[in-house]
Amino acid sequence: MIAELESRLDSFDPNERKQALTALCEKVRAGEIDLPKAGTDINLHCHTFFSYNTYGYSPSKFAWLARKAGLAVAEVVDFDVLDALKEFLAAARMLGLKACAGMETRVFVPEFATRVMTSPGEPGITYHMGVGFPRATLEGEQKEFLFNLRKTAQQRNRDLMGRVNKYLKPAELDYERDVLVLTPSGNATERHICLAYARKAKEIFGQEKSLADFWSEKLGVEVKRSELPEGRELLNTIRAKTMKRGGVGYVPPDKGSFPLMADTNRFILAAGAIPTLTWLDGTNEGEKDIKELLDVAMSSGAAAINVIPDRNYTPGAPDLKLKNLYHVVDLADKLHLPVVEGTEMNSPGQKFVDSFDTKELAPLVPVFLKGAYIVYAHSVLQQKCGLGYTSDWANKNFKSAADKNEFFEQLGSSLEPQNEDKLNTLSEDIKAKEILNTVPRDS
Repeated sequence: MIAELESRLDSFDPNERKQALTALCEKVRAGEIDLPKAGTDINLHCHTFFSYNTYGYSPSKFAWLARKAGLAVAEVVDFDVLDALKEFLAAARMLGLKACAGMETRVFVPEFATRVMTSPGEPGITYHMGVGFPRATLEGEQKEFLFNLRKTAQQRNRDLMGRVNKYLKPAELDYERDVLVLTPSGNATERHICLAYARKAKEIFGQEKSLADFWSEKLGVEVKRSELPEGRELLNTIRAKTMKRGGVGYVPPDKGSFPLMADTNRFILAAGAIPTLTWLDGTNEGEKDIKELLDVAMSSGAAAINVIPDRNYTPGAPDLKLKNLYHVVDLADKLHLPVVEGTEMNSPGQKFVDSFDTKELAPLVPVFLKGAYIVYAHSVLQQKCGLGYTSDWANKNFKSAADKNEFFEQLGSSLEPQNEDKLNTLSEDIKAKEILNTVPRDS
């Protein structure tokens, strides 16, 4: 019964998801399910099925699994939309989970127009985030900016699919019938298209040998039958060979293909979130100049940095990428930038949480936990009373970034979800210490 309810959490029907989560919460209250106390593990970068989650997780499913795993803080992050925000925060509140919601997109950085950053093979283009959005309903310029992100991404997908269709004949896709059905709100990604191609080829060729021969010919590599019909390696190869640089469907972006980082930061700030630079591994040309890149990002409002540790080291084998990870964390500390950490879960094989007990990551846990508490505290304060990390109130009430980080970390650590409403009536005249005194200290 529990497994069935958990499965229903991934339904595309929001009412079914809500009913399943309510039933699971009733089982918790009845003592049929034991949920652990929050520990120190976190994941502040999990994509949901509103963009692409490789395991099909809905916002409610991720909230439930995060609570079952005893995560200290969790955050959903989807590409170009805030569709998961309302459901995730509501589910987290039901479960007593410290939670926040963000968004990821790609931006153009003029100062780095000739250097590759986090988007491989694409100089000037980098992935970028806003974390701790207080709400999904935006107005005016912010609403239009968000709408255009989604509209542009979907048109880019349709154009890409059209080019790839010509090459992968007879495995041709119809965007509405084959691609959009894979996501609940019409926000498909390249990964959805790859999955759709894998399923279309299976539908056409059926038998393993014919299917393997088709993919081997089209992709120019020997496709193992064990990867059929939609294994991790096959999906990644379809994407690499048809959609990325050098692929038949790839068209190099120009500076008008994506919004400027500075404009995106202004949107994120106006929407009440924290602009966050993403970091890959420190080996590309742009990230070798990470201090310069951070200076550029911070000059237009970036106030945090995102890292994905699992792809930056091999357990038991320290290497350059691990050294780079420690370097960027140390630099973030010097610049008083909260470090936002997560695993994405938008590609097969990615973990639910990182291996924080390894000797490589264990020393960084306090840094990651501090960043998570800061984002959580910001999210709640901004939502309840507009006094978040990037607010005018915060700018006026702290002498330094270090003091601000200390306050938000302390609040995020001590605040429990059941007490969030106690922050509803705070005014801009309140002092930081008074806010901390407002929050009950739960044992």
